[in-house]
Amino acid sequence: MTSLWRASRARLAAIGSSLIVFSATAVAAQGASSALQVKAAVKVAPDSVRIGDPFRVTIGIRAPSGATIDFPRALDSTGAVQSLDPVNVRTSADTSAVEQYADYRVAAWDVGAQGIRFDDIIVKLGSVTRRVPVTGATIFVKSVLPPDSAKRVPKPPRDLFEVNPFPWWLWALLAAVIIGLILLWWWLKRRRRKAQPIPAIDPFKQAEADFERIERLALLEAGERGRYVTLVIEVLRDYLAARHTRAALSLTSTELQRVARELPTVPESRLGRALTDADQIKFARRAVSTDRARDLGREARAIVAVEHAATPPEAPITTPTPPTTPTPTSPAEAA
Repeated sequence: MTSLWRASRARLAAIGSSLIVFSATAVAAQGASSALQVKAAVKVAPDSVRIGDPFRVTIGIRAPSGATIDFPRALDSTGAVQSLDPVNVRTSADTSAVEQYADYRVAAWDVGAQGIRFDDIIVKLGSVTRRVPVTGATIFVKSVLPPDSAKRVPKPPRDLFEVNPFPWWLWALLAAVIIGLILLWWWLKRRRRKAQPIPAIDPFKQAEADFERIERLALLEAGERGRYVTLVIEVLRDYLAARHTRAALSLTSTELQRVARELPTVPESRLGRALTDADQIKFARRAVSTDRARDLGREARAIVAVEHAATPPEAPITTPTPPTTPTPTSPAEAA
């Protein structure tokens, strides 16, 4: 047994002069009376390469018989040295212990001395688990660039945006502004030319025309009594809003009745009854007969007529006539 153990130790020592042997701290096994003894070694061949050239890293682990060894599948992908192929694990024929070797084909992607980083190797024996860190492995990466013999000094970088005394984009912007101002002047001039004075519409004539248009729709004959009442009340409110600025369309029926008390030309009581009946038909869905709907239409027209008759007519605008000079009839009068 002692001779086999010495032979295994000699085999690990013969890996080469570049063999880096490191010791791993034993982790106390749960429920185990003694520590799990593990020997590990790592070899890098060759010890110096050029950037991008493949080389091999070999890790050897010797553990007691019956143990299992879990090697990392690849190197840390965030380092300068990265794996090219998956790990190749081979097992020694020694029966006195478990001895395995992991071969990694890797390449370095940065120049200079680069550390080779591995995840911990996990060795298990029954319920005992030990993590073996792999540290100290390095590779020197040579540059593939020839030495700079010309001693040339590069020029400083140019500015991203060059500032010239008269940049072309400034002239283009100025031309665009001038064209825009010309187009704006032409549009305003054309708009003023086309603008026509809006003739003033008499609110009473407009209301009478709207009442006639509603009657031509024949809503009562079609059975749409609620819609008929809604339309005639809207015409009534439009007329009052045109006559009196205080009777705005945004007012509710109650607010309009309150405003009508202060308008001497508006029959407040008749207006209140018409608005109340219309609100119950529109919002409370109260049934209304054809005769009652026709009566509300007549009442709306009557309120408009009463208000129009009570409103004093507007005084006509007269233009003062300039004084005339009498024409002389004889030279003496002219003198």
